[in-house]
Amino acid sequence: MPANKHSLIEDVQAIVIATLLASLGITLFKTTGLLIGGTAGLSFLGQYATNFSFGEIFFMINLPFYILSYKQLGWRFTFKTFIAVLLLSVFVEFTPSFLTVSFLHPLYSAVVGGFLVGFGLLMLFRHGASLGGLMILAQFLSNKYKISIGKFQMSVDFVVLLLAFFIVDWRSIVLSIIGATACNLTLVVNHKPGRYSGK
Repeated sequence: MPANKHSLIEDVQAIVIATLLASLGITLFKTTGLLIGGTAGLSFLGQYATNFSFGEIFFMINLPFYILSYKQLGWRFTFKTFIAVLLLSVFVEFTPSFLTVSFLHPLYSAVVGGFLVGFGLLMLFRHGASLGGLMILAQFLSNKYKISIGKFQMSVDFVVLLLAFFIVDWRSIVLSIIGATACNLTLVVNHKPGRYSGK
């Protein structure tokens, strides 16, 4: 087996752990009214502006991106990403049923939540998966053009957080920027373009 390939058991374990980490990070953001970038950030905005839950919007908003994923990154990447998105959607909905926090400082939530999501994403990338949406585009650009996933995601996050000015207050925006920076720094430092393939 090539050094960069993983067994089925390794992939299953990684996807479950990664989505659990990411769902915990997103729960911290939700608890303190913060946002995160990318497709998850768009789902947060949708949740704050509509009656749909984060999990429902996150799952639906990812559907169109699977076409790009299948054509450009292969069916394995697409299937594993679909499973990861499904698990995250479910975990985010049910995590509050298992976790009650009496006090959570927003700054702690931003930093730790950002790191949790970042490490979850990193683990998924290393096992040929993602959390869908703009992450699919980021993975495609990384594989084909060696564009840093972290830098691309940081640019996307900037746009999402700009849109957030119309929905949440400026303090939440500032803290959300800190959280997005923590998440993306994890990717910039630890994920090297071209090292992992989605095929």
